[in-house]
Amino acid sequence: MEMTIQLIFKIAAVGIVVALINQVLKHSGRDDQAYLVSLAGLIVLTWIIPYVNQLFQDINTLFGF
Repeated sequence: MEMTIQLIFKIAAVGIVVALINQVLKHSGRDDQAYLVSLAGLIVLTWIIPYVNQLFQDINTLFGF
């Protein structure tokens, strides 16, 4: 159970950091870099997809869906 909670925190941390950097870059007038940061965050989150899939499978087996 500990790994699943750590995974959720890591996904949230990536999302928060990407959103924060994106907003700072947009407000400073660097829209191109903000776009690249968003794209990099999306790529990082696609690497996490297999772990999220495993998390949902574990939750389904836990609750018997």
